[in-house]
Order: sequence, then C-alpha cells, then structure tokens
Amino acid sequence: MTNRITLPSDQDATGRTFGPEELEAVRQCLATGTLTSTKGNFVKQLETKFAAKIGAKFAYACSSGTAAVHCAIAALDTEPGDEIITTSITDMGAITPIIYQGAIPVFCDVDPHTYNVTAESIAKVISPKTKGIVVTHLFGNPCDMGPIMELANRHGIPVIEDCAQSFLTTYNDQYVGTFGAVGTFSLQQGKHITTGEGGIVTTNDPALARRIYLFINKAWGYGDAKPDHYFIAPNYRMSELLGAVAVAQLDKLDAVVESRVRTAAALTTELSGLPGIETPVITENSVHTFWKYCLRVDETVIPGGTVALGAALKDYGILCAPRYIQKPAFECIVIKDQVTFGTSRWPFTLARPEATDYSRCHFEGTWNALEHVLVLPWNEKYTDEHIQYLSTNIRNAVMSLTAKVAVG
Repeated sequence: MTNRITLPSDQDATGRTFGPEELEAVRQCLATGTLTSTKGNFVKQLETKFAAKIGAKFAYACSSGTAAVHCAIAALDTEPGDEIITTSITDMGAITPIIYQGAIPVFCDVDPHTYNVTAESIAKVISPKTKGIVVTHLFGNPCDMGPIMELANRHGIPVIEDCAQSFLTTYNDQYVGTFGAVGTFSLQQGKHITTGEGGIVTTNDPALARRIYLFINKAWGYGDAKPDHYFIAPNYRMSELLGAVAVAQLDKLDAVVESRVRTAAALTTELSGLPGIETPVITENSVHTFWKYCLRVDETVIPGGTVALGAALKDYGILCAPRYIQKPAFECIVIKDQVTFGTSRWPFTLARPEATDYSRCHFEGTWNALEHVLVLPWNEKYTDEHIQYLSTNIRNAVMSLTAKVAVG
C-alpha cells in the first residue's frame, strides 16, 4: 500500500488556475458598471484574442458549450427533417441543438481505440438528406481530419468541429476548430480553461459568422442601418463578468496545455507494458491535449475489466469513470423514445427509418469502446508526485486483480 494522497480536482480550486489575474479582471469589469457584452469590451477582447490564438478569422463568445453547438447548427440553416451526422459517444448538449433546429441526429460509429468518428464510419451514414457532419475531438484527441475533410468536401457537406474537450489540440500542426466550417468550444467548469459555463464559436466563413453572431443576439442586427429580428433565435450572449474571467484564463491556456501533455506523457511511460492496459492511442501527426486520460482495459487479462479496476482505484481515492457514459447517446430516453415537443415526437416524425435504426450491429465500435474504457480524472495541477501515485496504484490494482485469478 502507498500513502494515500488527495488528487487535485477540476471541480474546485485545487485543480484550477484561478488567481489574482481573474480577480483583477472582474474588479475592472465591475468598475466600469457595464456587464452586458453589447456595450462592454471584455467579451470582445476574448473573441479577438481567441480567434488570433487558433488562427480563425472569426470567434464569438456565448453562454455555454451547448449554446456554441446550437449556434453552429443554426448557422447551417437546415430545413425540418434534414440530417446532421454526429457521434454516438457525446454529451447530450451536442445533440439537443440538432433537434431544436428541426433536424434529425444521425449517429455514426467510432473507432474503439481513439473513441472518435472516422471517415469510414461517417461515409456509411451519409444520405441525400445529410446537411452537416459534427465531429467530436473526444478527450482532447483529434479526429483524423484529413480523410474526414476529403469525404465532406467531396459530398459538399459542411463540417462542425466539437472542440469542447480539445483546446489547442492540433492535427498536422493546425489547431482543431479551424478545419471545418465551424468550430465550437466549451468553458464549462471542467474544461482546460473555464468560466463555470460559457462557449466560443469559430469560423473562417463571413456568411456563417454573420448568422452565428445574429443567433447569439436574438437575430437582432446590431449595427445595421435598419436593424430588425431577422429569424428565430435566443439570447445566448456571454456576460462581461464571464468575459473578464475568460480573458484572464486564456492567458494561462498555453501553460495549462503544456502541463497536461507533459504529465500525460509521464503516466504513459510509467504504465508501459502493464498487462491488460492500453494507454491512450493518439491520432497520427497530432497533439492530444488530454481533457481526460483514458485507459483501455482488457477484461480477458484483468478480471472484471473496467468496473473492477475502477472500483479498486476508488479505494485509493482515484475517482475514475468506467465506460465514461453508461450508454450510447441514442439509448438515452429523449432519443430512444423521441421525447421532444409535447407528444408530437417531432422532428423524428420526418425521419427516414434508416436514420433512427440504432441496432447494435451498426455500432460495434461504440459498444466496444464503452465496455473497455476507463476515464481517469485529469487537470493541469498534477505534479510528478501525483503521476507517481497514479501509476503505482494502477499497477497495484492491476496486479491485485490478476493475482486473484492466478491463485484461484
């Protein structure tokens, strides 16, 4: 047994980078007396700095990562019954915006080792009704964007990149969020940088930028010669207080990412060769920025697989998550039972039968991934001591579980 230590948590100050910089930014914001982004400067600073940071022409801040995805979907201006391809392993906040816009979420399978969609899995579900493809760079590992963009461009389908977990992740030396038509980011509590809740939408397309900006602002044409509300849209604005915190957080992003990448590499080295454990598979020519650190567990080597190993690690205070999500997104009640607007089931009433066929045979990679993944907590406050604690106790837990079988 090793002496138990408490790991930093991204749910409180132990695992977050808040300091005097954020306090000073909030003080300055309050001193102005202007808390709405339509009149203030902090949100505009965030947008300008973030766009420059990742090399996008436009960036717009909004109230959450879900709002960011909603802005991206709305920018495509789909017709009711149009289809948007998305991943089977994702947060519901990335799916409900599709339904709110009257489109049908069409789920595609994932690679069981990277947990990401692939060009091959996307190609299997493209139809004449496909009007968009959402690719999620899960856990900080980029999708293989070369083949995906070639496929999308060949079909003339815009790509939305969900980068909620992937700040400063790169693929072929280019930041994610700049490959597709639109990129979306989350500033939720546990992300690389945070304002508690918040989002950012990026694009290089002026026409899409205009629609995104309008959608955030109730489709009111601020600055237009004769402004009006041009279409149905919510108020998704970020407040100046959150903008102030975000500007201070953005200045720390490089250091945050460097720390996460460095400590993840150290843990991978420590766990190398451990029976029954596969360390993160990183997309070729990419930088994985580790929102979380995932282990793939072979239950034929480690009895009980992810559940048993997860339970053993919790005894050491390592609060990991077997399976990440308990079931694919399409098995959630809202999708499975089509619980949408009243009892209408709309827009699923417009769907092709094939678009809502969630048979297990279509999602072998998804089920494989969820059955074998163990998600470890991760943040930028991890030290060499924490990595040693993790590696030692993961080894201890694995050896203890495998020894029981050997004895039996």
